[in-house]
Amino acid sequence: MGKLSTHVLDTMHGRAAAGMYFELHRIEGGEKTLLRHLHTNEDGRSERALLSEEEMQSGIYELIFYAGDYFLSQGINLPKPCFIDQVVLRFGIADPEQNYHVPLIVTPWTYSTYRGS
Repeated sequence: MGKLSTHVLDTMHGRAAAGMYFELHRIEGGEKTLLRHLHTNEDGRSERALLSEEEMQSGIYELIFYAGDYFLSQGINLPKPCFIDQVVLRFGIADPEQNYHVPLIVTPWTYSTYRGS
């Protein structure tokens, strides 16, 4: 069985984004259900898998990263409203037997993601 994981890299400072708040939702029939709300650890990761082997199901999911709040907490002087505030990544899990790793690479002005394993 697979699992779902994430990590966040703060490329403005060249380090892991420790302490960033994020949420995991499942989307079914247009309805969004909150599954987890967490903060990243010192390595920019969650302490455990976002979905364990037992919890993995195919379907549509959404990670919401509160990047604006994170950068403000780092003492960055940002315009109001922030250019990058909440980063919403909606993705599909087609095969729950595989590992899905959804990293976020972020600055106050840009972000990127990819599917890792």
